[in-house]
Amino acid sequence: MQLTDHPEKHLTYCTNIHPGESWNDVFNQLKNAVPELKNRISPSNPFGIGLRLSGRAASTLLEGDRLKRLKDWLQSEQLYVFTMNGFPYGDFHGTRVKDNVYAPDWSDKKRVEYTLNLIKILSQLLPKNMDGGISTSPLSYKFWAKNSLSEEDTFRKCSQNLALIAYKMNQIAVEEQKDLHLDIEPEPDCLLENSRETVNFFQNWLLPEGCTFLSEQFGLKPKEAEAMLKKHIAVCYDTCHFAVEYEKPSQAIERLTKADIRIGKMQISAALKLDFSNNFNRNQMLNQLNAFEESTYLHQVIERQEDGTLFQYRDLSEALNHIQKPGIEEWRIHYHVPVFVDKFNMFNSTRDDIIQSWVASKKIDDCHHYEIETYTWEVLPEKLKSNLIDSIEQEFQWVLKMIQ
Repeated sequence: MQLTDHPEKHLTYCTNIHPGESWNDVFNQLKNAVPELKNRISPSNPFGIGLRLSGRAASTLLEGDRLKRLKDWLQSEQLYVFTMNGFPYGDFHGTRVKDNVYAPDWSDKKRVEYTLNLIKILSQLLPKNMDGGISTSPLSYKFWAKNSLSEEDTFRKCSQNLALIAYKMNQIAVEEQKDLHLDIEPEPDCLLENSRETVNFFQNWLLPEGCTFLSEQFGLKPKEAEAMLKKHIAVCYDTCHFAVEYEKPSQAIERLTKADIRIGKMQISAALKLDFSNNFNRNQMLNQLNAFEESTYLHQVIERQEDGTLFQYRDLSEALNHIQKPGIEEWRIHYHVPVFVDKFNMFNSTRDDIIQSWVASKKIDDCHHYEIETYTWEVLPEKLKSNLIDSIEQEFQWVLKMIQ
């Protein structure tokens, strides 16, 4: 939906909240949920969708007249797609996802083919005079063995594949006058997990390696190649992920923009936060945290110690074994909790970082996409669950009130 006081900006929610990996399942979920949400949130004006498609669903949608039928349905319901989630390639609900969410990574041609399919879909669905974005994984997972590739080879191959995506998006810009961008989403424990690593990758890998690739493969001049990469390869700023990294939104966003890195999308999400300085009973904290320990998603934990040192755990299950460790000041957990929740039992959320991120983002002229992303409803503790449509509406209402 177009924001009244900021007409260049659009707000939506990510449909990865709804289970479904096949195209038929996805379309049925859209038809069951989205018109009702539109009637509640934007009854008189078009309502945007942040569309998530698996690799399988994206391939199916491009067959026959399915894409045309989707486009006709969107038009009939006063709906539109301006952003897509191209991060999870495979199953995302009802099974063990964990680190599989990063596969295939950006050194794998399957990731390229999947993203090219999403580009074809988005270029057909995107309304006129609106930019379109596709969020994607932060290259790879740090703890994976990179097959036979060294870390340098991984960065090089990822840069070349991303440069190919930029070239394909630029072709659409020339032929169809549509501005598309791929939005890399930094996340804890990935090759890109914070603003410093992201800037380092863009400056030391994507731009030099990408420019060389574009020059050798397509004959582009260096300045032309650099401009293409900067226009079409951007960052998805997930407020949960950067909060887990203890990055202040204003500083992280300034670091990215000073490096001339485009922020194509801001995902509005909140992490779970534990303040150990309150001297809560740690056994009681452990009992309450057990309700969040589950087997579907990775919930990375970053611990800040009293001396300011940061220590990382790959998953909540690992961190729980160290909850009695002395000297802990705070835990931040990559567990998306509803954005309207600030406090739950002994815990808080990083909701304040959403507010600070919104304020900082208003200074960015070309960040037009805002997407609420709480995908964890199926695995939330029972006390945080309610009717899904009611919950999504409540998240929208909180965000709309925040931005007034």
